[in-house]
Amino acid sequence: MNLKQLVNKANDKSNFTDLKGYVLFCSEYLEYISDNLQATIISQNENHYRFYQYKKEGNFQITRPINANLMYDAKAFAKASKEFIRILKSIKTIERKDSALREIINNSTYTIQQAIGSALDGLPAGQSNTARKLNGDLFEHFIRLLIREIGINCKAGTIQVPVFVEGEPQFNMSYQHDLIIEKDNEVRVIGSVKTSSKDRIDKIFIDKFLYNRLTEKTTPHIAIFLNDVQRKNTKKENEYGINSTFLPGHFKGYTVKLNPLDGVYYCDIRPNMKTESILKDHIKTFDNLLIEDIWKFIED
Repeated sequence: MNLKQLVNKANDKSNFTDLKGYVLFCSEYLEYISDNLQATIISQNENHYRFYQYKKEGNFQITRPINANLMYDAKAFAKASKEFIRILKSIKTIERKDSALREIINNSTYTIQQAIGSALDGLPAGQSNTARKLNGDLFEHFIRLLIREIGINCKAGTIQVPVFVEGEPQFNMSYQHDLIIEKDNEVRVIGSVKTSSKDRIDKIFIDKFLYNRLTEKTTPHIAIFLNDVQRKNTKKENEYGINSTFLPGHFKGYTVKLNPLDGVYYCDIRPNMKTESILKDHIKTFDNLLIEDIWKFIED
């Protein structure tokens, strides 16, 4: 399969209706890049990030930054993807402290989604906004498929919130959410699923505040992000580095002064999220959601 075929396939949502479709596409993409890249460029400031440069058929375009510590190659993914599905199906009985199993969850999720995003980077530059929207939609759908695979029903949709005045419902406010988990006809978890927190973190905190104030409930609100890095050009031509798109000051301010989110999860977690006060207490890797936290949210 050539790059044009891969780009066309990534550009068609009908190829991603189930997990099998996501895994198949990732396998095909990894096989392609194993011997068809013009170059693999190393980030100048964080050396474990790479950029793939396509050959002439991809107009020599350069992809988003890829974390080499998380991204499987074709051979490793062929093995890990089988384990990935097995782990999801038996997630309630796996050894929770097994770091190798947790790594497979994070790395497989990251690899699959970055294969899609990097393929879409092969679209003409004028279609970058379309590619960004499609990549985000496919990530949202992917996360919902993973949650269903572990045995929890979920959906995207609109929630109608009645607004009461003097004890009587007067009108409804509509809230659109990427992830809604219900149990016994009650919303148990509301989630935002985005490839990055860039330009979105404020709204997620405010959504929790408004929703819980309007409903007079304490419904858990969570956020799931793939990563928070983007490419930056250095002063030298053809040299690249990465920028963080995470806003720690905003996150800390909203957590302390508005309300904390009930869970924030990353596949590619930034170093400061592991060490800084407040951040390290509220941000975790994605495996923690599937293995532990999501079950606590839906318990009676």
